[in-house]
Amino acid sequence: MSEKSYQEIWNNCLNIIRDNVTAQNFKTWFKPIKAVGINKQVLTIQVPSQFFYEWLENNYITLIKKTLKRELGKDARLEYNILLDNPGVKKPYVTKIPSSGQGSLTNNSVNMPMDMGSGPAIRNPFIIPGLQKININPQLNESYTFDAFIEGECNRLARSAGYAVSQNPGGTSFNPLFIYGGGGLGKTHLANAIGVEVKNNHPDKIVLYVSADKFQTQFVDAIMDNKKNDFVHFYQSIDVLIIDDVQFLCGKEKTQDIFFHIFNHLHQNKKQVILTSDKAPVDIVGMEQRLLSRFKWGLSADLQSPDLVTRLAILKKKIKNDGIEIPYEVVEYIAYSITSNVRELEGALISLLAQSSLNKKEITIDLAKNMLDKFVKNTVREVSIDFIQKVICDYFDIPIETMKSKTRKREIVQCRQLAMYFSKQMTKNSLAMIGKHCGNKDHATVLHACKTVNNLADTDKRFKGYIVDIEKKLTLS
Repeated sequence: MSEKSYQEIWNNCLNIIRDNVTAQNFKTWFKPIKAVGINKQVLTIQVPSQFFYEWLENNYITLIKKTLKRELGKDARLEYNILLDNPGVKKPYVTKIPSSGQGSLTNNSVNMPMDMGSGPAIRNPFIIPGLQKININPQLNESYTFDAFIEGECNRLARSAGYAVSQNPGGTSFNPLFIYGGGGLGKTHLANAIGVEVKNNHPDKIVLYVSADKFQTQFVDAIMDNKKNDFVHFYQSIDVLIIDDVQFLCGKEKTQDIFFHIFNHLHQNKKQVILTSDKAPVDIVGMEQRLLSRFKWGLSADLQSPDLVTRLAILKKKIKNDGIEIPYEVVEYIAYSITSNVRELEGALISLLAQSSLNKKEITIDLAKNMLDKFVKNTVREVSIDFIQKVICDYFDIPIETMKSKTRKREIVQCRQLAMYFSKQMTKNSLAMIGKHCGNKDHATVLHACKTVNNLADTDKRFKGYIVDIEKKLTLS
């Protein structure tokens, strides 16, 4: 079709959409969209950011598809071009995503082996069976890339190992690669990033991402259909197998047994296995020892809660990708307030953007405080070492870098000792971790600092006043 044709189609859709949303929402979410092409019955529109795309998919996709079907018929489909910033390149690059929530990566066609050399073609649990020549959908989320994964001290080992695996799957000593950590720290993102990078570097490799829960369900279905061998042969044909949340196999003896044989086959044939879990192998209960011992063959890398620098970097990256402007003090406030995991951090930012957009309010520190009070009401809000240091340094008007330095000036030493004291009182961190955050001091220095603060509180009325004031600021924050 001509350029005029697809623009006319989109303009006709906009005329209908305009009558079904508020003027403000139309201006915010539909005015910036551009129609860029059409192929048969697939209309491609361009949106300014990943956040914009996700908002449309979550809030307006039903309305958009209904209007599109009126213009193009019942088989009408939508595709997005998303503008993304590419560091070092002046013009943003475009990533293309179909409107379905599923990325467009696919594996090459493969001839599946036959069962015992004479049986029917193996059934792929992810497609409608019946064809011998099949495409295996890798089930990867395209938006989870290494570029989008912010590196910090909390995840450097896991990210570096994951990247090495993606460059040479099955050819490193990191096989299996076992990634573990609490919820919302980026395990699923990193596992998908490895798969996406493998597909980019080795398009001939068959990659598959699957949750342990889905693996279990497929195995049960295979048993009921008397297709156990088909199930095993299918998984043994994968070049890079990514099992997410492997701890869900705990207590499921038959599933563990079948996974043991699949794992052995893949490992012996130098196929890459990537596993994620909320616990380290040594802490997993209900898993067969022979499996746990194999999980330890390669590398176990943990993801920890992001430190302040990493949290700030994550927020800045997301803000830049979404093409919005937020005062730095607001970004800093969010980074200090949400310390547990990345998912909550990004969720807080999205909630703030939504409140600002839908209520037509400017993003200010007061709006952020009101939003965060509601956002963290149902979660345990633990004061972080970083936040304690900020409050104390602001109180004494001393830069955090100076407090962490090796200077022995009396006022700086007292500031550092107070930071150690309150960190021990108000956080669950070890003495060694507190010392590391306070200028790489050892645990003995932290103990000495706490003892000194207690002694001064008993003998120095002015110093006692410092403690009372700081405690109020920390508990009211």
